[in-house]
Amino acid sequence: MGGGPGGNGAGVESKSLFWAIIMSAFAAFGGILFGYDTGTIGGVIAMSDWVETFGKYDSSIGWYLPTNDSSLVVSILSAGTFFGALLSYPVGDMVGRKWGIVSACGIFVLGVGLQMDTKWATFIVGRVIAGLGVGIVSCLVPMYQSECAPKSIRGLIVGLYQLAITLGALLAAIVLNSTKDRSNHSSWRTPIAVQFAWAAILTFGMICLPESPRYLLLKGRTDAARVALGRLMTLPADAEEVDKECREISDALAIEMAHSSGSYRDCFRNNEDRNGFRTWTGIMLQGWQQLTGINFIFYYGTTFFKASGISNPFIITIIADVVNTAMTIVGVQLIDRLGRRRLLLIGAAGMCFCEFIVAIVGVTADGSVNLAAQRVLIAFVCVYIAFFETSWGPVGWVVTGEIFPLSVRAKSMSLAVASNWLWNFGIGYATPYLVNKSTTGTANLGVKVFFIWGGTCVGCFIFAYFFVPETRGLSLEQIDRMYRESSSMFLVFFWVLSFSDLVSPACIVVASEAFNRKLLKENGEVADVSTPSSESVRLFSSTFYVFVCHVLMG
Repeated sequence: MGGGPGGNGAGVESKSLFWAIIMSAFAAFGGILFGYDTGTIGGVIAMSDWVETFGKYDSSIGWYLPTNDSSLVVSILSAGTFFGALLSYPVGDMVGRKWGIVSACGIFVLGVGLQMDTKWATFIVGRVIAGLGVGIVSCLVPMYQSECAPKSIRGLIVGLYQLAITLGALLAAIVLNSTKDRSNHSSWRTPIAVQFAWAAILTFGMICLPESPRYLLLKGRTDAARVALGRLMTLPADAEEVDKECREISDALAIEMAHSSGSYRDCFRNNEDRNGFRTWTGIMLQGWQQLTGINFIFYYGTTFFKASGISNPFIITIIADVVNTAMTIVGVQLIDRLGRRRLLLIGAAGMCFCEFIVAIVGVTADGSVNLAAQRVLIAFVCVYIAFFETSWGPVGWVVTGEIFPLSVRAKSMSLAVASNWLWNFGIGYATPYLVNKSTTGTANLGVKVFFIWGGTCVGCFIFAYFFVPETRGLSLEQIDRMYRESSSMFLVFFWVLSFSDLVSPACIVVASEAFNRKLLKENGEVADVSTPSSESVRLFSSTFYVFVCHVLMG
């Protein structure tokens, strides 16, 4: 590890990384809780028995689910996850990362149990409670992985959380396809009940894992931290390497605490650690991840494919989920090879292209039965999913899990993940109103909604280029140094957000390429970083400043 000059880079490193990899990777199983629910709910609300149980009857069209009910039942889980993410700070700081995840599983199980009922209100309350559990897990799992994983493969380890999400969605599609033809409550209760198994596996597994050593040192529990580090490094707790690791984490923490008390206010204070910039980067990164439109496919994919004239939308959903899972496996292996920024930029450009193609093909077909158009639509939706799962899917969680300083990590992480769920809720709730046809109060966009997602992917590209630094190959302590010691750049956007003095804002756009190369050289690695030059950043900032002033002053 190394947080200071001359070190070899902090991180859980030893000759034997097997158990560190296994332990930190297992926590990724928490992603299945969210992925499975995401993949399940769209198919459940399309099942005839569920619609007859919770929907309304019209003599002219039969049983149907009103748009407002469809929006509510899908998006309400995200409302619960939003508050769950905010709760992850007190839970994660009071009982720890490990026991916080275990507690969240208990909350999740309660919510799943309530969803087995046939009363609408109980079903909705169950989804909210399950969402609380998922929200806590979605914050604490990447945090736990970041703090325990070896720095050399931290991107891959944290990226496994996204792989678990996609695997959960694939399992959901398979279970749904096997029960969709049943004519009783088991058609939708069985897919929901399977979630008990995921929570049980995660609970018993986490009980066997060590607590995060960085959390233990944050709480002053040095002896317990040594034991945890020893387990991760496959070394005795009193080994010299373990002692060195503890000292370097403690030294880095002492520097952070000298500039920050760890309050919520400190999350947005642009002190020497640039907490404010880092917090806003995490918040916006999670928001842009949702604005790629990916959850439109997984929430409403079955309904969307059915409305597009495809005869068996459940099979197409399975195909999309297979692509989803397979490309995530590819993506998590690229994170530590190509770097975070490069994948985000390539992914945003690729998704933008695919979404515009889907929208144009859909508009050209204009609702007619066109087999060729359907094939193109399916193909480019799958390519779009592939771009997401090799970039913004796993990388969003990796960057969010590693850019925050330890003193405010739990708070900043909870705010960033809450942003994800807030956008998730908004998109999930608004989508039926955007795409549904022949319903009062809807926009009737249909496939044209992909024009919106294509436009937001342009925003994703701009954000990744100017806001996200390259952190590949750096330990968490070295990332702190990168933010602390890199020269400042000016960005009007952050002046507005943080209400700072327009004369001397203390924000950076990205860490300098030279400093990133310096840190990688300390680790004995060849730097291959893609960061915008100071000149390009200043040019963009100056142009943006003139534009904003022109707008504000009329």
